[in-house]
Amino acid sequence: MPGRRRRDWELPSSQVTPKEAFLDRRRLLAAMIAGPAAASGLLDVPAGSSQEVAADRYPASRNPRFVVDRPPTAREWATSYNNYYEFGATKRVAAAAQALRASPWRVTIDGLVERPLVLDVDDLLRRMPLEERIYRFRCVEAWAMVVPWTGFPLRALVDLARPLQAARYVRMETFLDPEVAPNQRQPWYPWPYVEGLTLAEATHELAFLATGMYGEPLPPQNGAPLRLVVPWKYGFKSIKSIVRVTFTDVRPRTFWQEVVPHEYGFWANVNPQVPHPRWSQAEERLLGSGETVPTRLFNGYAEWVSGLYRGLEGEPLFM
Repeated sequence: MPGRRRRDWELPSSQVTPKEAFLDRRRLLAAMIAGPAAASGLLDVPAGSSQEVAADRYPASRNPRFVVDRPPTAREWATSYNNYYEFGATKRVAAAAQALRASPWRVTIDGLVERPLVLDVDDLLRRMPLEERIYRFRCVEAWAMVVPWTGFPLRALVDLARPLQAARYVRMETFLDPEVAPNQRQPWYPWPYVEGLTLAEATHELAFLATGMYGEPLPPQNGAPLRLVVPWKYGFKSIKSIVRVTFTDVRPRTFWQEVVPHEYGFWANVNPQVPHPRWSQAEERLLGSGETVPTRLFNGYAEWVSGLYRGLEGEPLFM
């Protein structure tokens, strides 16, 4: 944008590690996940991209407004160190997540909207101009990474649905299939996974629906075929494998609010000065490097999003 002052977290795209340095690592990832079995050919564990879902749309053009001041995390780390509780409680769920089939995949858009829709994800992608954005990602567990995501602004989906004036929140829901996701058989979890945003958050320019990463379609373990990315919030807000988007006038009760309400709230904005009940949030460990750096308010996006929360000082904005 001509004349626009560059924000403190942005870099010229020429200074960002090129995505080509992170592509074509399927064999390495398979070996990391599956070990000797994969090397011997006894277990086929691909990187997991849903190649059926509009693979010809990748790589997308990079939007130079959305880059950060450190290089992207190595792809093999970002695709093999994952939280996806539907498939298990450890970080090594990539192999199990290959059971998730991302095509065909339907997304229901309903609630307080003028245009309720049920769309195949391929049809949805055809309606949306894809772009690449490089975002910071901060897990509530105090580790962090930088990912080049491909997708489209969440606002584009909001505009497609045409929410009614009464709509104040956007509720998102992931798939429910215990035959595919073994941890969904555990009765103590309130499946399916649910997350939510205010409509103001959902229409903010940083809110993003990702369909790919590192220039390729999303792997199952990273939320194929459609996931949310809200980089100023802790990672559990960025719901994976979305099947339903509902516009509502009632604040959604989210998955982790139901499971551990005294530790996790609706807002979950990143703040180094507000600790988790069981650990500090003052620092973060960079995935793959072992380096520890200070955490930034709103994960470095305060200049972009702090205005969303004026007048909400009485809310628990950072849990």
